[in-house]
Amino acid sequence: MVMMIWKGLKPLKGGESMGKRIGLSLTVFILIAFLLTGCGFYETRDQMRSAEKSFADLKAAGGERLAPYEYCSAEAYLGISKMFYDKSQYKTAGEFVVRSKSASEAGLAGIKNK
Repeated sequence: MVMMIWKGLKPLKGGESMGKRIGLSLTVFILIAFLLTGCGFYETRDQMRSAEKSFADLKAAGGERLAPYEYCSAEAYLGISKMFYDKSQYKTAGEFVVRSKSASEAGLAGIKNK
């Protein structure tokens, strides 16, 4: 059906067929869509690295003993985010990464205030 539509198009003014314009428009649209979907991967990956660093800081500060709730929360959320990240569900992974980092930072703040 696409070939029937493609062949049935008449040349436009200037000698360019409408098919070429449609093809170019579709190519640009697909390229933009492809590039935008890749953004979630990199953003989530960077957030995950930051959350891992915050968790490592909490662990080094003795968070397991001094802030057990925050430590367990940060560890669990980080694990869940990695699971979703591995399944290419970057938005959901990003939500859990934010929770993990928040728990790590809360634990560090609690340890520093003691």
